[in-house]
Amino acid sequence: MTRRIYFDGLNLSLERGTGIATYTRLLADLVRELGYEVGVVYSSFNRPSENPLLREIAFFDQPGAARVSGFRSVCNHTVDQLTALRKITPKAIKLSGAIITDQYRSRLPLRDEIFVARNLFSNARLRFKWSGRFAALQFDTRPDIMHCTYQLPLHVKGACNIYTIHDLVPLRLPFTTLDDKRQTYRLLRRIAAKADHIVTVSEQSRRDIIDLLGVEPGRVTNTYESVEFPPEYTERPEALVAEQLEAALQLEADGYLLFFGAFEPKKNVARLIDAYLLAAVNVPLVVAGPPGWGTEGEAALLKQLAEEERSGAHSRRRFYRLEYVSRSMLVTLIRGARAVLFPSLYEGFGLPVLEAMLLGTPVVTSRTSSLPEIAGDAALYVNPYDTDDIARAIKTIAADTDLRRELVRRGRVQAELFSVARYRERVAALYQRLG
Repeated sequence: MTRRIYFDGLNLSLERGTGIATYTRLLADLVRELGYEVGVVYSSFNRPSENPLLREIAFFDQPGAARVSGFRSVCNHTVDQLTALRKITPKAIKLSGAIITDQYRSRLPLRDEIFVARNLFSNARLRFKWSGRFAALQFDTRPDIMHCTYQLPLHVKGACNIYTIHDLVPLRLPFTTLDDKRQTYRLLRRIAAKADHIVTVSEQSRRDIIDLLGVEPGRVTNTYESVEFPPEYTERPEALVAEQLEAALQLEADGYLLFFGAFEPKKNVARLIDAYLLAAVNVPLVVAGPPGWGTEGEAALLKQLAEEERSGAHSRRRFYRLEYVSRSMLVTLIRGARAVLFPSLYEGFGLPVLEAMLLGTPVVTSRTSSLPEIAGDAALYVNPYDTDDIARAIKTIAADTDLRRELVRRGRVQAELFSVARYRERVAALYQRLG
């Protein structure tokens, strides 16, 4: 008998995605390959139409296009909260082929069912804030396992409810996130008590969950993570990568250092920029990632440095700021970099480190949190709070060709520990045990 696993679509619905979206998409794909029926539950701004075609059209409408406001929004939230006192029944969406969905192919995981409910995630959080209770989901065909890939106050009665907690950064580094720490702690403690099982992505995060949330060790499984790039990205000849870098960004292959990731306090971008300036290397720094809160100082500094370069105060360009690059271009950037710099303060896993190793680029990263687990002996390590230490590492990695060559060799070996094949084995063991 085929078993069913449903996932939340919280991060999958984001236009540019997140590390958690990457995690959820790969997990759902592997689960379907393992023979399970897969469903994904999304949120919408409006109540799903009773008309199946209109429901399908609305699902692929531009994000926010049908957003409501004012009096109607208040009424909707009131009705939703009253509904949530009982059970929320997401509506199924059947993909008929009427909608041209090629644009969304990379964002939609392999699945058998798609469900949608109005303001599902925001309403569940609001209900929990007011009452301390989880919102109950009800489906015509109940899943055997409901897997929330983020900490969400949702559950399905009669199913095995499991939750992925990627890290406890809001508790361990409270100054680096905007979360309401009281509410976050309350929700995490409730998940710790209510979950049938908790999944995490490193031994560091597993220890944090056991120690800070009081979860019994047998109820927490570390599956690690994995990453997979389309072959057309990774098999491009090096000559083509060099051509793309030169044509698109006027960058020379093996002629720049790269940071990529979200602009947020824990990524330590301010110290990275200071360290790069102290290192005084003759190699430009590319900073790629969407802007975020709490990094206004870093953004202002990069803008100032760029203006100085345009005014001719410097004879060469030292900084490149890219707020958004496609997945395809990011692979080209990583492959062409002399090294990836990732001196993060804290990571539950540290996906950029694995991505760099997999693509054959040496890494400078922090000797904190989960990062040594992921990089093993294949990185040059720094104290992320010591700007001088980061500067020394930048100087070393930029100049030492033999070291870079050795780190590339070790990185490819280390990346095999987190291959998709090994990840599939860990995921299969997890669901088999829970089933």
